Amino acid sequence: MNLFILYQTDTWKSKASRIFFGVFDCRRKAIDFAKYNGLYTNYAEVLIVEVTLNQFIEA
Repeated sequence: MNLFILYQTDTWKSKASRIFFGVFDCRRKAIDFAKYNGLYTNYAEVLIVEVTLNQFIEA
């Protein structure tokens, strides 16, 4: 199962400037949420990180 974590960062996308805005089950919902709440600005970028959950791999 893949989850998408939504962050807003500065224009240089540094980890220190990340602000958490939510976890979504699809990328489209994360983008729609960011657009609806005005997270895209001239001084900020939106970062969506994909995370895999419940993955079992035998060694």
